[in-house]
Amino acid sequence: MALISLRVSDEVAAEFSAFAATQGGKSALLRRLIADALAAPAPRILALPVGRPEKVTVRFRESEMRQLAEVSHQRGMTRTGWIVALVRSRLGSPVQHSPHEHDALRAIVRELNRIGGNINQIARAANTSVLQGRAVEPDLSVIQEAKLVIERELAQLRSALHGNADYWDGPR
Repeated sequence: MALISLRVSDEVAAEFSAFAATQGGKSALLRRLIADALAAPAPRILALPVGRPEKVTVRFRESEMRQLAEVSHQRGMTRTGWIVALVRSRLGSPVQHSPHEHDALRAIVRELNRIGGNINQIARAANTSVLQGRAVEPDLSVIQEAKLVIERELAQLRSALHGNADYWDGPR
């Protein structure tokens, strides 16, 4: 059996270890991630741009230029960067997030991972109680509170993706 190794920061390693503990361990999680990546269907087009950049000239009206400047500034991007992100999102390339969106998405992912860990702990405790012959009486108020936290995190995720080159077009 082959061995794959890599180096990551101590912080990433600690976060990965904590998350992996809820997924059957680091090795099991890595094997599953690799298997999923290999089983994923090939993208319709290349995910990353290839070749040297070429210049394209596009003409906009004065009012459109003001809107472009405003939207790109709100996103913390240059006009050109925002236009490129918009076009790439339509071509199927990875979405280009502004620095603020990137930070927001990382925070949301961390929080959702914590919630997932809590749910696994709850399920484990309930299963242990049932196996020991004790009745499980869920506290519905805690479950409702957890549901609200998840809904809030999902709303933040939708907000971070909304307007990102029209990446989020789904219902809210």
